[in-house]
Amino acid sequence: MEFIRRLFKAAKVMIDQPSHNQQTPMPLELDHLANSLSMNITQLQSLFSDTPDLVIRSFTYKQTGAPAALAYLDGLVDKNSINNNVLHPLLFHEFDLADHDKLPIAIGDLHRLLKWSDISFALLNGYSVLFVEGYDYAFSLETQGWPQRAISDSQIEASLKGAHQGFIETGSQNIALIRRYISSQQLKIKELYVGERTRSKVSILYLEDVALPEIRLELERRITGLRVDCILNTGELAELIEDNPFSLFPQLITTERPDTAASQLLQGRYCVVVDRSSSVLIAPVGLAAFFQGIDDYSTRWPVATFFRLLRYFACLIAAFLPAFYIACISFNHELIPLDLILSIGEFRSAVPFPPFIEALIMEIMLEMLREAGVRLPAPIGQTVGIVGGIVIGQAAVQAGIVSNLMVVVVASTAVASFILPNFDMAASVRLIRFPMMTIASMYGIIGIMAGSMVIIAHLISLKSLGEAYSSPIAPMRITDWKDVFIRLPLAKMVKRPKSVRTLQKRRYGHMKQKGDDSS
Repeated sequence: MEFIRRLFKAAKVMIDQPSHNQQTPMPLELDHLANSLSMNITQLQSLFSDTPDLVIRSFTYKQTGAPAALAYLDGLVDKNSINNNVLHPLLFHEFDLADHDKLPIAIGDLHRLLKWSDISFALLNGYSVLFVEGYDYAFSLETQGWPQRAISDSQIEASLKGAHQGFIETGSQNIALIRRYISSQQLKIKELYVGERTRSKVSILYLEDVALPEIRLELERRITGLRVDCILNTGELAELIEDNPFSLFPQLITTERPDTAASQLLQGRYCVVVDRSSSVLIAPVGLAAFFQGIDDYSTRWPVATFFRLLRYFACLIAAFLPAFYIACISFNHELIPLDLILSIGEFRSAVPFPPFIEALIMEIMLEMLREAGVRLPAPIGQTVGIVGGIVIGQAAVQAGIVSNLMVVVVASTAVASFILPNFDMAASVRLIRFPMMTIASMYGIIGIMAGSMVIIAHLISLKSLGEAYSSPIAPMRITDWKDVFIRLPLAKMVKRPKSVRTLQKRRYGHMKQKGDDSS
């Protein structure tokens, strides 16, 4: 326990205290530009030394004959935009640089930069910077054009009846995808920057008249309090800001689907978009949200209810079936019918290992095959799955390493774990089975019951951005159960979930911003 307390203290220091790796700030007298072009170019080259992709285009513009230079990082800019919308007007058009609003440059944003820190940030984020002789400031030009892939279907969140669009690695494009679903002025965006070495743009999306402001303030506090080199993806951010990073269960949902993000926003939750990441965080969430799929709301409600109950059953199978098998074989033989136990004894007569070792071998083999199938290219991964599942499994039975029934148990467990719609939750459930197998091998059914109570107590104690993780089950909110274990017809789900604590209680029909219908 002392070791765990020290680890928690170290994680808290990581968030609250400044990092020792923080870049040394530039002296104030050197952070401002000079009015000499040559001095500014020299300073720029010293700041970006050993940077071969830094391009500095020197030229003379037509009207005054004053020398100028355009700097940018190759690969992060759109060269067609630079040639046609920046260099061509500067070389052939007459203009007055004293009033930057009259620059004949057909681009989006145009800002004056006074400090080298701002110039460095602009160049590293795809802007081009214009220096002019005699001016102690520069212009940032919006010429971003880094390579990005086309919008395609999500690879880990397949949908039969939903949209076939997934997020990509550009934050502005991901926000646009969400806006396509929620074309409302109430959709607000709060932009933050995280990172001491590389500033990553993090955007918090929410519906102003629906989402609770206190949760947004808590989310902002946790994000702005981070002291890290940079944030590469939403997985890193989720681990840094969640309430209990040592828990096995995810406390924030990551999704690659814009329709899922829009659906959660409409329920009153917050979305966090991290630039350069192809997934979006959703918070706060409860355990039940990990068992809801976007297809649940586009199919008939009895069908959706059946599949949702099937997911809960599959979760129990994936977590407890190997442990239950070990307990029945090792301790609680009375739970097995006589005919079946005779058959099991015949199968196990050739197996030299106890049930726990037998199950452990097959479960580890299964995880290795799954990991190999994910890392390899798709055609080879499928081949590995077939070879591992059929050839190795059959060979292991014939060699007497495992029994036939053990192969059936492990295969059923694998299929059940793949039914869960959320990858993070499915991975957590797969890992639960190992401690449950261990405790079942020592104490049988009693051990499984004790382990289950520990898991339930842990789930009840968890929080997601300060909200109860196990809600609406504990604390119990019966009215929210219409979208937890079952999915009632959409016409009956007029109110938003009480467990989310929204400002607007009704999904539609009322436009009041606060306390419109608290009954």
